[in-house]
Amino acid sequence: MSDAEYDVIVIGAGPAGENVADRARRGGLSAAVVESELVGGECSYWACVPSKALLRPPAVLAAALAVDGARQAVTGKLAAGAVLARRTRFTGGWVDDSSQVAWLDRAGIELIRGRGRLAGDHRVEVVGPDCGTITVAARHAVVIATGSTAAIPPIRGLAEPLVWTSREATSAETVPGRLAILGGGVVACEMATAWRALGAEVTVLERSAGLLARMEPFAGELVAASLRSAGVQVRTNAGVVRVRRLARATPAEIWTSNADPGHPADLIADELLVAAGRVPRTADLGLESVGLAPGGWLAVDDTCRVDAVPGGWLYAAGDVNGRNLLTHMGKYQARACGDAIVARAHGELTGPPQPWSKLAASADHLGAPQVVFTQPEVAAVGLTHAAALEQNLPVRAVDYEIGNLSGARLAADDYTGQARFVVDEQRKVLVGATFVGSGTSELLHSATIAIVGEVPLGRLWHAVPSFPTISEVWLRLLETYGL
Repeated sequence: MSDAEYDVIVIGAGPAGENVADRARRGGLSAAVVESELVGGECSYWACVPSKALLRPPAVLAAALAVDGARQAVTGKLAAGAVLARRTRFTGGWVDDSSQVAWLDRAGIELIRGRGRLAGDHRVEVVGPDCGTITVAARHAVVIATGSTAAIPPIRGLAEPLVWTSREATSAETVPGRLAILGGGVVACEMATAWRALGAEVTVLERSAGLLARMEPFAGELVAASLRSAGVQVRTNAGVVRVRRLARATPAEIWTSNADPGHPADLIADELLVAAGRVPRTADLGLESVGLAPGGWLAVDDTCRVDAVPGGWLYAAGDVNGRNLLTHMGKYQARACGDAIVARAHGELTGPPQPWSKLAASADHLGAPQVVFTQPEVAAVGLTHAAALEQNLPVRAVDYEIGNLSGARLAADDYTGQARFVVDEQRKVLVGATFVGSGTSELLHSATIAIVGEVPLGRLWHAVPSFPTISEVWLRLLETYGL
C-alpha cells in the first residue's frame, strides 16, 4: 500500500527536478517533488548563483579599471562585507526557499519535504521531519534528480569536515587570510578569482601541467597569467599528497608532490578548498531495490530513461546521469525528459524519439556550452581541437587574437584574448569554439547555434557582425580560415 499516488515523482527539487515536474504538469500529469534540503538545489544556494554573485563585483571593478578615464574615477577597493552581504541576499541566507516553493505551488506541483529513496518498482520512501516515514507511488515515472557533490580524493589526512568544498567556498561569511585550493578546474579558478579580489592570499595547487585542462590550452594559460598578475600563487605539477589539520580553528598544513614528506609542510593555509571534481548523489537512494549498484552515475538514453531498469519507468536527469554537469544542460535534459514521460503516458511515444525531437536531449552529444567567469572569461562549446582529433575527426584549428579587433580595443585598454574555431574539414562546419577575453561570454550562444545547427561556413560568412563589437571576431576567424 502507498500513502499517496502521483503520475510522476521526482527525487530532488533542483533545477533539473523542477523542470521535469513542470513539463509533466504542463502535459496534464500530476507531479510531486521530494526534497531533503532547500527547493532550488545546489545551483541556487551553493553553486551558480552565489558564485556569480561573488564574481560580479570584481568583474565590474576590473572593467572600470581597464578603461582610461573611468580608471581615475575608481578611488577605493571592493567592500568585502558588502559583496558577501549581496551574495547572501541571493541565497535567502541558506534558510529561505519560500519564493521557489511558491513557484511550485503556482505550477501545481506537490512538495514533499524529506529524504527520498527508491523502495521497489514505481515506489519512493520518504523520511521527513513533518511526514515521518511514508511511501508514495508513481503511475508512470520516478525521476532521480539528486545532482552531484564534491569529490574528496583519497589523500592522507584529508578529512571533509575540516576542509572547504564548493559549498563552503560560496557561503563563507568572512574572508580567509590564506586560502589554498586543491585543483585547477572551473571551481578552483573561479573561487581563486573571487577570494583573491576580496583580499585573501590565494594559492592554487594543480597536479597537472596547466589550469582548465579540459579546455583549449590557451584558456588555462591566459587565466593562469591573469591570476598570477592579481597576486595568486599558481603552482602546477604540484598535487597535494598529505594534509594535517587538527581542528577547524587551526591552520591546515599541506605537503605537495614537490615537498619532502619527512620535512615541515611547504604550505600553511587558514582554509583548504578541495575542488577536485564531482561525484553523483546516488549512495543512499535505494538503487539496490531495483537491481542497481549504489553510488555510481546513472546511464540514460536521450530521454533520460535509465537504461538498466526494466519497464522503462525510472529516469535520471541533470548531474546525476553524468552527461553534462552544468545547470543549463540539466534543465535542457529535464525538459526533454518531462515531455517524453508525458508522450509515453498518452501513448504518443512507443519507441525512441527522432534525434532532433524535443523529446530527446540530442545536444548532449555535441558538447555543452560553458562559461568560466574568471578574468578573463572563458566561453567554450563543442569539442576542443585535441578532443576532435581523439575522435578521428578531420579537423583544423583556426586562431585569432581578439585584442586585434577595434571593438576589443574600445572595450578595454590593452585587451588580451584569443579565439579558436575547430572546423570539420570534410563537412565544412564548426565542431568547437572557444573565446577567452573580457565579455566573451556574450559570443557563446551564436557559436552554440552554429554548432548545433551545423551551419556551413559559407553560410556563416553572410552573418555579418556589427562594427565595432567584439563579435567581429567571427569575420576575422572566417577570413583566417580562408573565406
